[in-house]
Amino acid sequence: MIPQERLEVFGDFDPVGYEEEVHERWGGTDACRESARRTSRYARQDWEQMGREMDGINTALITLMDAGAPADGVEAMDLAERHRARITKWFYECSPEIHDGLGEMYAADPRFSQNIDKAAPGLAQYLSDVIAANARR
Repeated sequence: MIPQERLEVFGDFDPVGYEEEVHERWGGTDACRESARRTSRYARQDWEQMGREMDGINTALITLMDAGAPADGVEAMDLAERHRARITKWFYECSPEIHDGLGEMYAADPRFSQNIDKAAPGLAQYLSDVIAANARR
């Protein structure tokens, strides 16, 4: 996609700005190679579909979070499983262990937590907790 299309699809998040770090940290992994292979073929419509799927998961998580639902509740963990399945569908085989590591990063890395928390304050930590609970299930 050209820069204007990326802005329209991703908003102020530009994934191109993270490519070097991704390759430094995970470039030698099968998951990174698989993700690069898959995403290189995606059209704008694919990225928009991914966004809609993530928005649906986030909306459901926010509803649970606002209701005070525990992170280890069945509904919350089922959403974590949907989140994990979405990564597997679009990027790479995301095992529960990999997913758990991602969840930790979502809460610990301010770049991720600030971006996730745009949907609702505290969502990054709640998502991290839900993913951790699901990984232990």
